Amino acid sequence: MTAPRYNQVVKKLLSIGLCSLAFFFLSSCAKDIQNTEAVRQGVLDYLKQRSKDIGIDMTAMDVKVTSATFEKDVARAGVSFVPKGMPDGAGMAMNYVLDRKGDKWAVRPRESGMASPHAGEVPGETATPSGVAPSGSAPTGQLPPGHPPMGAAPAGQMPPGHPPMGAAPTGQMPPGHPPTGTK
Repeated sequence: MTAPRYNQVVKKLLSIGLCSLAFFFLSSCAKDIQNTEAVRQGVLDYLKQRSKDIGIDMTAMDVKVTSATFEKDVARAGVSFVPKGMPDGAGMAMNYVLDRKGDKWAVRPRESGMASPHAGEVPGETATPSGVAPSGSAPTGQLPPGHPPMGAAPAGQMPPGHPPMGAAPTGQMPPGHPPTGTK
C-alpha cells in the first residue's frame, strides 16, 4: 500500500472511530426513565411540592405504581396510596399523566373545571377508591349508555327512575352504570 493511500485509510478509520466514540458517549448520557421507579419518584416529587395544599404526610403512606404505560415523552400511571400498616386495598388509587422533563417525570397539572367523576380521565390525575377499576369507565368526554345529558335535569329534580334522595340503596345499579368497589 502506498503512503498516500495508507494515510487516507488511517484518516477514515480514525474519523469512524471518533464518531462511534462520540455516539456511544452521548447515548450513554441519556438516562432511561421509562420504568415504574422513575414514575413513582415523579409522583412523589409532585406531591412533595403540593404537601401544604393536600395536607397529607406522604412519609406515612406506602406509594406503589400499579400500572404504567409509556409513549415517547408521556407516561400514564396508576398509583395506589395506602397508609403504612394498613392492608392493601385500604387506601385509594390515582391516575396520573406525566411528561418527561430531562431525566425525570413531572406530573401534568390538572385542568381546572374538569373534576366531574363522569367525565372520564382528567389530564394530570384522577382518583378512584381502592378496588374500583377505572378501565370500566366511559371514554373521556363520553357518558355511559343511558346516562342523562349533563345539566339535563333542572335543579332540585331527579331524572326519571332515579330513587328519592335518602332512600335506602337496593343494590341494583341502572343499566350501563360503571362497576363500583366492594368493601
